[in-house]
Amino acid sequence: MNQLFNIDSANSTIRTEILAGLTAFMTVAYIIVVNGAILSQAGMPYEAVTIATVICSFVGCMLMALWANSPLILVPGMGDNAFFVFTLVFAFGLTWQQSLAAVLIAGIVFAVAAVTKGAAWLSRSIPQSMVHSMTAGIGLFIAFLGLKNGGVIVANEGTFVALGNLGDPHALTTLLTLSILLPLFLKNIKGNFLLGIIAGTVIGGLLGIVDFSVLGDFSLSFSGYESIFLAFDFSEIGTVNFWTAVFSLSMVIIFQNMGAQLGMLPDKTKFKRSFQANAFSVIGAGLLGCSPITTAAESATGIAAGGRTGLTSFTTGILFIPALFLIPLFKVIPNEAIAPVLIIVGCLMAQSLKQIPFNDITDAFPAYLMLVIMPLTFSIANGLAFGFIAYPLVKLITGRKNEISTAMYVIAFFFLLYFILGAI
Repeated sequence: MNQLFNIDSANSTIRTEILAGLTAFMTVAYIIVVNGAILSQAGMPYEAVTIATVICSFVGCMLMALWANSPLILVPGMGDNAFFVFTLVFAFGLTWQQSLAAVLIAGIVFAVAAVTKGAAWLSRSIPQSMVHSMTAGIGLFIAFLGLKNGGVIVANEGTFVALGNLGDPHALTTLLTLSILLPLFLKNIKGNFLLGIIAGTVIGGLLGIVDFSVLGDFSLSFSGYESIFLAFDFSEIGTVNFWTAVFSLSMVIIFQNMGAQLGMLPDKTKFKRSFQANAFSVIGAGLLGCSPITTAAESATGIAAGGRTGLTSFTTGILFIPALFLIPLFKVIPNEAIAPVLIIVGCLMAQSLKQIPFNDITDAFPAYLMLVIMPLTFSIANGLAFGFIAYPLVKLITGRKNEISTAMYVIAFFFLLYFILGAI
């Protein structure tokens, strides 16, 4: 272990690394429950997607461990699964099979950027205010999604949205679960998200919204997984709509992972290989039938516990395997038990707001458009488009064209084309 992961040179120990991996797993394992619930809304079979989630998490963590020797954890991302369902499928009108093809191509674009100087060029070309706006906007979108799925926010003809009936068993389950989960999270209790989801399931059962009859055989079966394995469909590859979807997804996954890794890696010299591991894991997700893999924010818990090497991510990856035997148990978990997790994760991502220079209106206005358009149109892509189009416009109007990179002009053009084609 020491020779494989250079533990001594990282001033760590095998015990510390394994405990760090266990800690990271306990905080990120909720994705096994949540990812299947979200992707199933696009028509993907729940059991098959849950298997894909576990396999992709295992593969991603192994890549991070054995290629990059990094303590970062790779799992299907919360913002990315929402982008997959609500933008690629619902907004762009792609089938989930065509969306998997978009994931595969976006992963290749990501990989090209990671193995060349493209990543460095993009990081220099995109203003930091835009990067932070993307993260915060997706956070607000995820929080809105959680409130909606939990029955706290409902549709209303007069006001579009309104507060739901808080006495309804669905909304009540969400609020009671949140009241339990939030203290656990604030006190950094190990496995707080999992404990909250379990508590929410029990509460939902007591309030009559959980169907325990779906519990069945706990033996491992890959029956049905063949329906999503290598299921990508390139039939729309000749359309502008498809390539706009690929472009939007590529921008999201490249910049959110770049920001996450640079922010969390204790040893920045491992960034290049960590970024490459992340990129190839996205390609794997497209092949294996899953939404894009991302650098989990929960990686910070393993690093805080002392994780410094790939043994941390290796340990976390190994722990995903037993989860394959628990899929029937995951099926009884209601959306109302998962909604509080989305609400809290949304808050964590929204903390990027403090990095946006709101005192400069030419930075603040494009960021503001991203922040409000994403949740209000229920589309991450729409928010990105408004923000990236507005940025060069406000800079040109105020005579600050020297602050606009060539990449920003190109990105703005493609997003403008996206709107024009959508209006035809």
